[in-house]
Amino acid sequence: MRMIDFFDRGARNAPNRPCMVSDLGVSTYAEVRARSNRIAHALIADGFAAGAHGAVLSGNDPVAFEAILGILRADGVWTMANARASLDENAFLLDLLDVDTLFIHTDIAERIARFRRDCPKIRRYVTIDQPHPEADAFLGDWLAQASDGDVPQRREGRPEELAFLANTGGTTGAPRGVMLTNLVWQSLVSSLVASMPMKAPPVNLVAAPMTHAAGPLALASMALSGTVVVLPQFEAGAVLEAIERHGVTYMFLPPTAIYMLLAHPEARARDLSSLEYISYAGAPMSQDRLKEAIEVFGPVMNASFGQTEAPMCVTAMPPHQHLNAAGDLAHPGSCGQANLLSRVEIMNDEGQLLPPGERGEIVVRGPLVMAGYYKNPQATADVSRFGWHHTGDIGYRDDQGWFHIVDRKKDMIISGGFNVYPAEVEQALQAHPAVQDCAVFGIPDDKWGEQVTAVVECRAGVEPPPVEDLIAFARERLGAVKTPKQLTYTPALPRSLAGKVLRAALRKPYWDNRERAI
Repeated sequence: MRMIDFFDRGARNAPNRPCMVSDLGVSTYAEVRARSNRIAHALIADGFAAGAHGAVLSGNDPVAFEAILGILRADGVWTMANARASLDENAFLLDLLDVDTLFIHTDIAERIARFRRDCPKIRRYVTIDQPHPEADAFLGDWLAQASDGDVPQRREGRPEELAFLANTGGTTGAPRGVMLTNLVWQSLVSSLVASMPMKAPPVNLVAAPMTHAAGPLALASMALSGTVVVLPQFEAGAVLEAIERHGVTYMFLPPTAIYMLLAHPEARARDLSSLEYISYAGAPMSQDRLKEAIEVFGPVMNASFGQTEAPMCVTAMPPHQHLNAAGDLAHPGSCGQANLLSRVEIMNDEGQLLPPGERGEIVVRGPLVMAGYYKNPQATADVSRFGWHHTGDIGYRDDQGWFHIVDRKKDMIISGGFNVYPAEVEQALQAHPAVQDCAVFGIPDDKWGEQVTAVVECRAGVEPPPVEDLIAFARERLGAVKTPKQLTYTPALPRSLAGKVLRAALRKPYWDNRERAI
């Protein structure tokens, strides 16, 4: 089955059920299906080939979801893109991933001029909300002119066919394309449904960015004829109000957003009884906050572990497994047990699988694992040693199969559920004329999980700029997520005999005497 076949299942079973709800109104499954058909017809008439790559660059917007469905219905490959990423990163990824057609919101349509220069393979720019002089077309005009009726299937839909391209930064800061097939999508939806059985079609709130996990999870819920409530962005009060007003049963949020909900004065006053599941992933969650969340929201917390290369639910801990009979956390610090379709083990550097209790790298086998990195066979081989996918996370499992993540083999920081690579941040800081060298690392933070922190060594004889100015300099190049939240100066960074900055030595004092190292 193709990704679009899952949506069509939901549409056939409940054509008159609300599919998407937002400030723009309510659209039924029949209406969304019809519009996605017209988008697909317009794409094909415009020369969009079967298997071509289409991307949508927008914040949370129901029309953006419809554009994604149109790409899939035209038998294209949905290529995930993040509107919150920097212009440089967007340009690099859109070119790397061979995007043919880009749907874009006019909030960021000024980027098109840069993309035309650096992304020559993009053939068509289509705005989704209103016309714009930089774009080639407006989606509203396409919808008005396109043919009605079903779109003929143009690819076979084999399990190994590429369904969508995600992306992940590399340790050098250069992102990689992650090839996810029809089989990966089938396995993801199956694993989600198995770990979170729904009493009725879900009401799924999308408040986290749809360019992250929330987008694919919303598409997965459509296979169950679920209603997707789209908020333009996460705002704690708006989320609480939406849960009560729409009877939300399911949502995904990173731990930092859950903390914001708990801190909101209305968290204990709103009627949140409709909730069945709150999925949290992307960063370790404070155990005290987890227990508080269960007290406030009810027994609805659902833990999972995954990564872009093996999406979202390699392991899972459903709500009923969070507490023991005494009401205490039954498996504190655990990210769950392996799902039904994945084999998960702990491996040492020599490729030997380790017994319970021993720490090593978490490795995965099964249909949830990517087909590889796009146009990067060496990187694919590097993470596929000994016939297993290597996650880069260090952990252990207990004798009942509960996995715990305790450290990270790579230098990646997870802040607020987003991946931040130190080398990329360091490069941005080093572009400032006053900076000689720097080290970036994550330190523990109750709100964000990890806080991006920088220690900077200035050029000899140069007065260090005000900290606020250097942070603003970095934000212009990186965006808000990757910008250091804390920055200090040092006369000299610690270095090895080879002259390499000892980032781990700077990071270590912040993590001493803690049970986890991420």
